[in-house]
Amino acid sequence: MANSKVCVLGAGSTKYGKLNESIIEIALNAAKDAIESAGITPKDIQAGYISNVFGVADKQVHMAPVIMSNLGISHVPGLTIESACGSGSVMFREAYANVAAGFYDCVLALGVEKVTHTGTVHSTTLFSYCSDFFYEGGNGASFPGLFASMARAYMNTHKATEEDLAHVAVKNHENGLLNPKAHVRKKITVDDVLKSPVVASPLKLLDCCPFSDGASATILCSEEFAKKSGRPYVEIIGSGRGASPAAVQGREDITTIPSTVAAARQAYKMAGVTPKDINFAEVHDCFTIAEVIDIEDLGFFPKGKAAHAVRDGATRLNGEIPINPSGGLKSKGHPIGATGVGQVVEVFEQFTGMAGERTVPNAEIALTHNFGATGASAAVHIFKKVDRK
Repeated sequence: MANSKVCVLGAGSTKYGKLNESIIEIALNAAKDAIESAGITPKDIQAGYISNVFGVADKQVHMAPVIMSNLGISHVPGLTIESACGSGSVMFREAYANVAAGFYDCVLALGVEKVTHTGTVHSTTLFSYCSDFFYEGGNGASFPGLFASMARAYMNTHKATEEDLAHVAVKNHENGLLNPKAHVRKKITVDDVLKSPVVASPLKLLDCCPFSDGASATILCSEEFAKKSGRPYVEIIGSGRGASPAAVQGREDITTIPSTVAAARQAYKMAGVTPKDINFAEVHDCFTIAEVIDIEDLGFFPKGKAAHAVRDGATRLNGEIPINPSGGLKSKGHPIGATGVGQVVEVFEQFTGMAGERTVPNAEIALTHNFGATGASAAVHIFKKVDRK
């Protein structure tokens, strides 16, 4: 049935960090966890959607058929999707749309990346290919440099400080300590952030997320399939996608990301909710300034107020609007193709009683936000906890 409700029935994830297994082995580990979580078998899966960016670094492209074959379902069609750092959420939307349209009742949506083995210089070079390379990466404008420009513009416009940004990192590391699968489980202080080496002023090393390996997977299905399963599930109630000029230089205001604003507007409208209805959110915090800009663009705080709100504790687990209870990219890690899917895994765990000490109390509605590069592409999804009593 077209436009039917779509649910997340299962979710699984590897640890994020430096992993020794091959990219396919990493993907299969997450897939098996998600399949077991959903209480299904691979034979129940009717299509596979895989997000990946740098499979070539582990000598594997055309990845979806390889994963389907290794799951024992080589006859099941698979599709590999790339949208830079936003690949996971863009892929998740495609999987969602195909189930909503009635093409499939049950699909695998999986993101995976393995890049740490290439070394910092090579992996940084690979990441630069996600920019508008002719204008940016190819001329030395790295992602730290581009986000540093955004940070400087924001600080000058809104009288924010480097210390305000440091509070984002401190909060996300606090959350990451509660996540056994996080890449960087280390408590830090504002002073630690401010004294860490400068990467691109005003951003320091501890303002930046790590490169990570890892995979996250979800099982999406129709509401009818979910109800028949007898298992816990989460409903997807809103989905949106947006776009921005690929190069930062093409934007009128670099303290906002137009793709986020557009995607959020669509998702809120579809879900019939407002930012005030969101109980927690997983957002794209590749750098501390990104989280500050995100939570304004998503409507949680007025323009220019988010940095001060973070400093005042509004985004902590016990705050007004908890942001990145998983630890975010900053602490949980950033396996680029898996990041957006990992955000959904966090929502599933929060809503099905598996988040442990990082559980957001009484949460009913959550949002995930993931963008590519400096925000050239973005997707936002909104989820509702299902009361099965």
